Amino acid sequence: MTPEFVVQLARRSFEATLLLAAPLLIGSLVVGLLISIFQAVTSINEATLTFAPKIIAVMVAMIIFFPWMMSYMSDFTREVYSFIATMRH
Repeated sequence: MTPEFVVQLARRSFEATLLLAAPLLIGSLVVGLLISIFQAVTSINEATLTFAPKIIAVMVAMIIFFPWMMSYMSDFTREVYSFIATMRH
């Protein structure tokens, strides 16, 4: 196992993590921003108001993006297994 291989595997793992988390995080961010704007406009300063909509947004994003996420993760896993198969001791 060469240092280049380790760096490449770490980079690909980091990219996969970012890509898989992005739809959920972006959905939560957008909903949080909209609720913050709503709170600023209406002068409602309730800290717990954001939790339920954010959870719902993450669940909806999970339902929408789950097939793509599973496909991407399966492809990544196959790629890692092919790296393992080509490694020499």
